[in-house]
Amino acid sequence: MRKKLRGKLPLTVCAVIALIAAAIFAARLADWQLIHGDEYKQLSTRSTSYSKETAATRGEILDKDGNGLVTNTTHYKIVIDKLYADENKLNATILSLVDLLGKAGDGWDDALPVSFSDGGFSFKQDASEDDLKQLREISEAGKDAPAEHIISLLCGKYDIPGDFSDEQKRVLCSVRYNMELTDYSNSNPYTFASDVSRDAVSAVSENTQGVGGIDVETYLVREAQDPTLAPHLIGALGAVTEEEYEQLSYSGKHYEITDTVGKFGIESAFEDELKGEGGTKIIQRNSDGTIVDTVETINSKPGNTVYLTLDSKLQKIAGESLKRNIEDARAEGEEESEEKGEKLRGEDCNSGAVVMLDVSDFSVLAAASYPTYDLNKYSKYDDYYVSLAENKTSPLYNRAFSGTFEWGSVFKPCVALAALEENIITPETEIFCTEKYDYYPSNVVKCMHRHEDIDLRGAITQSCNYYFAETGRLLGIDTMYLYAEQFGLGEYTGVEIEESKGTLAGRDSTEWQPGNTVQAAIGQSDNAFTPVQLATYAATVANDGVRLKTHVVSKITDYERKKVIADYSKPEKVLECGVSKENLEIVQSDMLNVTQDEDGTGYLVFGDYPIEVAAKTGTAENSGSDHTTFICYAPYDKPKVAVAVVLEHGVKGKYSMQVARDLLDGYFRS
Repeated sequence: MRKKLRGKLPLTVCAVIALIAAAIFAARLADWQLIHGDEYKQLSTRSTSYSKETAATRGEILDKDGNGLVTNTTHYKIVIDKLYADENKLNATILSLVDLLGKAGDGWDDALPVSFSDGGFSFKQDASEDDLKQLREISEAGKDAPAEHIISLLCGKYDIPGDFSDEQKRVLCSVRYNMELTDYSNSNPYTFASDVSRDAVSAVSENTQGVGGIDVETYLVREAQDPTLAPHLIGALGAVTEEEYEQLSYSGKHYEITDTVGKFGIESAFEDELKGEGGTKIIQRNSDGTIVDTVETINSKPGNTVYLTLDSKLQKIAGESLKRNIEDARAEGEEESEEKGEKLRGEDCNSGAVVMLDVSDFSVLAAASYPTYDLNKYSKYDDYYVSLAENKTSPLYNRAFSGTFEWGSVFKPCVALAALEENIITPETEIFCTEKYDYYPSNVVKCMHRHEDIDLRGAITQSCNYYFAETGRLLGIDTMYLYAEQFGLGEYTGVEIEESKGTLAGRDSTEWQPGNTVQAAIGQSDNAFTPVQLATYAATVANDGVRLKTHVVSKITDYERKKVIADYSKPEKVLECGVSKENLEIVQSDMLNVTQDEDGTGYLVFGDYPIEVAAKTGTAENSGSDHTTFICYAPYDKPKVAVAVVLEHGVKGKYSMQVARDLLDGYFRS
């Protein structure tokens, strides 16, 4: 008996639960249909809802003090949403919008290559063949059809009545034509006008209440605040390629094939941090198209903010000084060339670069490459981009980080440090300079002067080629380049964006003869380094032989700049160069003498400078006029900054030194 009861119990429980569920459902159904039926029916006829993807906001790029380099600014646009627009009133709505925008002083998106003036239609003079071909295809007009006939065909295609004036027909045809080009549909609203003023926003909002399908929307425009300041470092965005799309699909971020991504510079190197994630929101409208409720079901997440180590003020000084001194060097070269009837006087000086580092952490305070360009114009990839790509001076080339140049005598302090450490020379070692070093007849080295007996201090101060050719021969190329590597020459510096490794003579040479060593010792031969490497080298000498990782990013925060996600401000030690403090102090003192001694090659520009500057000048032979180069650090006793400058074909050292002086002025007089 008990067994039978136990067998029926589960069935009884299930039946009771089913009856309760049915009762609840019946009660809820009665509430919906009988008690509140009219209310819900009225609501359903008054409103509808749909989902919409929200755009992903890309993170911003700032300088070390939080000043905007690339930021997002809010703009307004007028859109027509087909889902809610009354097609029977669309013509009148379009003409009304044109009138409202005109009174506010704003334009609208006009893509039709046909104009109306003097009572007739004609093709626009700036219309391309592709534009006209597309117009004829869409209007189904013949190859030689006149503009008036095409307007007539478009009016028929878009059901534009004949009682409108010719000018109104032209406006309506333009808007309808552009709607077709941009795939205007229920799921794709049409942007009637972009970047409209606040006055236009107010006028449209006030005068289109109750007009279905007309919206004022905000959107963000990403722009460089000073577009010529640091375009080579900041980088730009471009359409994602198939290869990039496949790679990015594994990044953990969502990408569409229509997205844009960073192509170079910080925009590329920190794509993962800067990329934002879009969201989804449910929009509810009533019958006249007015939004009554918006609920974000998937929150959008903006990208992070990247702080650079750049000082905008110093970066501006660097760019302006480069431009001015390159122009002055070229002007003097042209004048001398004309007077003396000789070439290679600097008349071909058109470009250069400069880098300034903070010695305390090797952060990049300024890195300018000239010629520069407008980043905002570049991003449009139009005729401006083509002109840059075809320019013989290569303005798109990042000379500061990727440009490799012969540097000449600025290499000599490295040779001196290596020779001292290897006991090849002492500070008192004298070598007799006859002005022409011909130990290797096939590699004769000429000196600027006949110095006769000269010691290390004199050789660095006066830049004696003879002294360093002999010292380099005794040192040997293998030892020479091993020390050069320690100081960061021919090595990646660590900057987060694209950089060149350069070429180190002997190590990277395909062929080598013993006589090549004397050329390498004076900074010639195959030696070719980047400005950022030379700045790192100067900073390493200033930092008593300790080389740190050179970097251009300070930190990463969330978009609101409140939470620090990654901090790169702490100095990162790469290595110690293996040179004793005693030998470093000898060369450091000799570099000070370059600017303080009346015979010093840097005295002309820095002899009266209020802060002691340790430096080395350089002139490098190459095809064309000689390059003029310069490295320095200051103050001598407690170094804070290091600078490297190269003016391609600048010839005279005063111009490269003046760029460095301008930057030091900006740093110490701020």
